[in-house]
Amino acid sequence: MKTTKIIFWVSTIIIFLFEGVMPALFGQSEQAKESMAHLGYPTYFGLMLLCFRIPGVLALIIPKVPARIKEWAYAGFTFEFIAASVSHTAVEGFTFFTFMPFIVLGILAASYFSYHKLNDQKSFS
Repeated sequence: MKTTKIIFWVSTIIIFLFEGVMPALFGQSEQAKESMAHLGYPTYFGLMLLCFRIPGVLALIIPKVPARIKEWAYAGFTFEFIAASVSHTAVEGFTFFTFMPFIVLGILAASYFSYHKLNDQKSFS
């Protein structure tokens, strides 16, 4: 159970930093706006994503948040990563940015499965 907790917290903190802290600090920078424009998205789309990311990462990181809300956050991030991969592939072809969202999705999956493993162990205790 200790290993599962470590996997959960390390993977969840990485998602928190990647999807919460970095976008909050740099999501409205000129470079971020140019990246969104390069992918063909309107300027407000980055701000809209930020408005969903912040509550999503808070739902994952705060232990008292109900499981159903956490499930929605995991699902939302999964859709975001898949859509990011599709967007990069459609605009740029197969590049590193096609696969980068799937690397982060793997980290999210580690968080998700370890979260459920911890909850299953709690229910049997």
